[in-house]
Amino acid sequence: MQTLDNSVILVTGANRGIGKAMVESFLAAGAAKVYAGARRPATLDPLVEANPGRVVPLRIDVTDPQSVGAAAQAAVDVQVVVNNAGVLEVASPLEGKAVEALTREMTVNVHGLLHVAQAFAPVLKANGGGVFVQMNSVASMKNFAGFSTYSASKAAAYSITQGLRELLAEQGTRVLSVHPGPIATDMAASAGLDGIAEPASVVPEAIIAVLAADDFHVFPDTMARQIGGAYRDFARNIVEADLMAG
Repeated sequence: MQTLDNSVILVTGANRGIGKAMVESFLAAGAAKVYAGARRPATLDPLVEANPGRVVPLRIDVTDPQSVGAAAQAAVDVQVVVNNAGVLEVASPLEGKAVEALTREMTVNVHGLLHVAQAFAPVLKANGGGVFVQMNSVASMKNFAGFSTYSASKAAAYSITQGLRELLAEQGTRVLSVHPGPIATDMAASAGLDGIAEPASVVPEAIIAVLAADDFHVFPDTMARQIGGAYRDFARNIVEADLMAG
């Protein structure tokens, strides 16, 4: 798949921030329909009203396997799944709340990825393979002390994304691992990053551009591209290489 023309897409965490920007950008790029997932579907009303017939709201709580399974049963025509839902807790390793923060972040950012991948892999296979997109972070590659637990959860999600890339290739499903830096969202503001954050629209724009290439990693913004440039050789020679081939 090189373009989104007439495609059917599902986005989790679609009611605000990067998720909302994805829905809007994907529709502008020619998607026929976007299933917009949120824990509270009523929060999707503005998107639905602005795009009648093209945005379908779904209740998706990535921490609830039954919710994700029901969404997979409803979105049987989906060709591109974007697991965008995530959570950030501002916690350093030495804070008393660090274990609690990490537990919540692992539940959403890692267990949620597993729930979405397991539910939607068969759907994508039935529809010819398609694309599975996982929203990771530059924090999956570089730990930031002020939100170390978030970085740890994203590192785990990135590791699982690498495994999904290998496994889903067997059914013709392409996997993208997206690694934004500071993006202008409520999450970035809570981490004190809003002063250096870039618009949320840069993320879907980068995804659309990479779909036309043959890349696994997506580095959407200035900080991400800086890290991605330094990481490129390791990614190609280790992360994306088949080290078991001998």
